[in-house]
Amino acid sequence: MTQTPATRLPIIDLHCDLLVYLTDVPHADMNKTEEIGCAAPALVAGNVKLQVMAIYSATGPGSTRFAALQRDMFRQLADADNCLTAVTDAGQLQEAMQRQGGTGMVAAIENAAGFCEEDEPLEEGFKRLEKIIEVCGRVLYISFTHHTANRFGGGNSSDPSHGITTDGRMLLDYLHGRRIAVDLSHTSDALAFDILNHIDTERLDIPVIASHSNFRPVWPHERNLPDELSQEIIRRKGLIGMNFLRKFLNTEDPEALLQHITYGFGHGAEDALCFGADYFYFADELDRSRFPFYYKEYEQAGRSYAHVLQRLEEQFSKEQLQKLAHGNAQRFIERIWG
Repeated sequence: MTQTPATRLPIIDLHCDLLVYLTDVPHADMNKTEEIGCAAPALVAGNVKLQVMAIYSATGPGSTRFAALQRDMFRQLADADNCLTAVTDAGQLQEAMQRQGGTGMVAAIENAAGFCEEDEPLEEGFKRLEKIIEVCGRVLYISFTHHTANRFGGGNSSDPSHGITTDGRMLLDYLHGRRIAVDLSHTSDALAFDILNHIDTERLDIPVIASHSNFRPVWPHERNLPDELSQEIIRRKGLIGMNFLRKFLNTEDPEALLQHITYGFGHGAEDALCFGADYFYFADELDRSRFPFYYKEYEQAGRSYAHVLQRLEEQFSKEQLQKLAHGNAQRFIERIWG
């Protein structure tokens, strides 16, 4: 690929599952680019200056133990002598954006089941959340659910009418003013709207994002955002991270990622668009229909962002591409951390 100004832009990515891979896969190695698209060398090669590291747990018994392993892995990576550096304030973010040959990282929680089991007092969950924040230094965002429903509300693959619960409202009240965003990428539509309504009704200070979701009018999948939700995120000055998974783009069209980005620019999301590639380990996946998980152009961080930006160079301005690559995400993070 010919190097151009667009392909050399620094990158901020809102979602990957490197922590899950390192804690759950035998003989996992953060340097194995052949096993996971967000391996550390790929992040550096892709000029990723800040990578959000998701702490993910499925809803069910033991969810908090699995999250604790990832919490401690984040700390281990941050303390080791490697190319990854924890970023927990605006000053460190600015340093990471200028650092050569390294990638900053910040933790996020994908599914609140990671800090609260289904059958324990909510107060115990809040204590565990505080421990995650303490160990990791900061949490950028929290997703209430994953695919299934939990004690906080409906997931994107559960009953679409399953909205927020009492515990979900209590979690929002708890997050008021804490400079942690709420992520709508895995909510049911009902839960997403209930979250927004509760924030507005109670006048809560909580930023709103979709860390790794595309646009439902472009590809009709429940993981993608309907226009009403994407417009609410835009209105609230949030972020929408473009997801690279084939399943959420268009299972037949390798050009679909570009179509989602173009749709966003054309529908008011110029100041919200960013990347949320969603790289994870999938070699043990039994459902062969999901392969390939990524189109070849997007299967590894070392090449994917540059490919996207180069393809968009003739269509969008340098300023627009800079916003997509890192500008929107950097401004958002600096604003909520300020």
